[in-house]
Amino acid sequence: MTAWQQLGLLAILTWAAMSAAWAWQRLKHNIGIVDIVWSACLGLGALLIAATGTGAATPRALLAILGGIWSLRLAWHLWLRLDEGEDGRYGALRARWEGHQGKIYGLFAFQAGLVVLFAIPFTAVAANPVTPAMPWLIVAIAIWIVSVMGEALADRQLASFRRDPRNKGRACRNGLWRYSRHPNYFFEWCHWFAYAALAAGSPIQAASWLGPVTMYIFLRWISGIPYTEMQALRTRGDDYRQYQRTTARFFPWFPHSDDSERGQ
Repeated sequence: MTAWQQLGLLAILTWAAMSAAWAWQRLKHNIGIVDIVWSACLGLGALLIAATGTGAATPRALLAILGGIWSLRLAWHLWLRLDEGEDGRYGALRARWEGHQGKIYGLFAFQAGLVVLFAIPFTAVAANPVTPAMPWLIVAIAIWIVSVMGEALADRQLASFRRDPRNKGRACRNGLWRYSRHPNYFFEWCHWFAYAALAAGSPIQAASWLGPVTMYIFLRWISGIPYTEMQALRTRGDDYRQYQRTTARFFPWFPHSDDSERGQ
C-alpha cells in the first residue's frame, strides 16, 4: 500500500474507534478515555503501516515492535488511572462546555485526526527500501529504550507520590520530577526520534521528523504543558507556583532557588 492508502485506512479505523470511545465516555462520564484510545490507535497505526509497507523487512519489524510496545505501555498506564475519575483538565473542559456532547465528540474526532498526523513518521519507516546502517539501528533502539524507560519511571514516581494522602495539594518533586516539571512529556518527545533514525535512507525520510517537531509543538504550546499547568495551579496553588520558579519547565536541569523561571 502507498503511504496515502495506509493513512486513509488508519483514518477510517481511528474515526470508528473514537466514535465508540465517545459513546463509552458518555456512560463513564470520563473524557480521559480519549487518551487511552489515542495511544492504542497509534499502536494500531504502527502495526498496520508496518504490515502493509513496501520497504525492507527490518525497519518495518522494528516499527511494529517499538511502536506496539510503546503504545501498549502508555495505554495500560492511562487505563489504570481511570479509577481515579476524570482528569481535572477534562473536568474543567466539560464544565466550560456545559457537558455539550457535540463539542466533546468534536474533541474525539480531532484526536482521531491527530492519530493520522502522528502516524506519518511511521510511513517513512515502512517505505524505507533499505535496512538502515547498524549505527542508525543502534541509535534508534537506544533512544527508544531510554525514552520509554524514562517515561515509565516518571509515571511511577508521580503515581507513588499521589498515593500518599500527605501529598495532597503539593507538587511532586521526587526523582525525575526534581529536574523537570514534565519529565514524562520530555521522554515522550524523545521517543519520536527513534522513528527518524529508523527512516534513515527512506525516500520520504523528511516525513519522519514530523514526529518530534509536531509533538514538541503540541506538548509545549498547545495541549500538553499549558493545560496541565493550569490545572496544577488550580489544585496546588502557591506550592506549584514555587515549583515553577525553581524547576525547569521541559528540558531537565538542576533545580535553582532564585525567583526567576528558567523559561525552558
